[in-house]
Amino acid sequence: MAAALRSAPELATAEVPRDAVSLVVIDRARERIELAAFRALPELLDAGDLVVVNDAATLPASLRGTTAAGAPFELRLSAPVDGSRLYGVVFGPGDHRTRTEHRAAPPSIAIGEVVRIGGLSATVAALAGRRIELVARASEDRLWQALYAAGRPVQYAHRRELLPLWSVQTAYAARPWSVEMPSAGRPLTWEVLLGLRRRGIAIARLTHAAGLSSTGDDALDRALPWPERYELPRATVDAIDEARARGGHVIAIGTTVVRALEAAADGGELRAGSGVATLRLDAAYRPRVVDGIVSGLHAPGESHFELLRAFAPRDRLVRAIELAAAHGLSSHELGDSCLIV
Repeated sequence: MAAALRSAPELATAEVPRDAVSLVVIDRARERIELAAFRALPELLDAGDLVVVNDAATLPASLRGTTAAGAPFELRLSAPVDGSRLYGVVFGPGDHRTRTEHRAAPPSIAIGEVVRIGGLSATVAALAGRRIELVARASEDRLWQALYAAGRPVQYAHRRELLPLWSVQTAYAARPWSVEMPSAGRPLTWEVLLGLRRRGIAIARLTHAAGLSSTGDDALDRALPWPERYELPRATVDAIDEARARGGHVIAIGTTVVRALEAAADGGELRAGSGVATLRLDAAYRPRVVDGIVSGLHAPGESHFELLRAFAPRDRLVRAIELAAAHGLSSHELGDSCLIV
């Protein structure tokens, strides 16, 4: 199987328009793997199912900064803004056209140092390698103004042009909690959402602070995803209970939704409220709340591929990737998708 995968074409990396996304369907019950258009999602699910989305909006999480000595660096936020505090990862000089693992090391920064970030002064409150905590010397209102005035969304090396902030928002984006787009929801256009409702498929939401997908640092990347905040509304818990009562399935739009729901059920009962998801999905994990998932395409060896093994065995995921590669489908945040049901 490994040899077959190596001989297959690699997944493309081109951006796919939201309304043209393809879907690789892994149907576990029928032992089938096939291609469909993402807009056919309503017909691929059953009336009575429940789709759960992550409504976190994407922050302009990439900020240029300078040390007290004037050395340039990039700060990529790794968590939502917390009052006047910013949490992130520091990169050295360079831009998005250089892959994260090839970026220069960040300049020397010390705890207590005052740096400039997004046009504001901030004090370094904590450091752990390239991870940093800053306290902005400005009001919360001024901090948010500076963030949106000076920040850009996290960029990707496989894309030549800069991504504007609007292009990394879902159709239902709400609170600005995510530092990268909850990209599984990108192709959920209003047309698809209306199609789900018309077919009798309910839609519920939660908010999960999707973090960085890569830092370029092996040690940091091996620990991804880091603990991430979530908030699960009572209405969503009720919707899940109602779906179960009518024999429907719970379909998560992305692994952030899975992490939030499974974390909220860690005590055995699904509970509404706020929390921090520390769960790491892998082949050994058996989901208790979620029955299926919509996700991006990821090749074996990528961390996200291992997360999907909680929903399908490795050989079936590999066959799905081979089918996708043979048809020229794209991976990465702006590419095509898969559905595991």
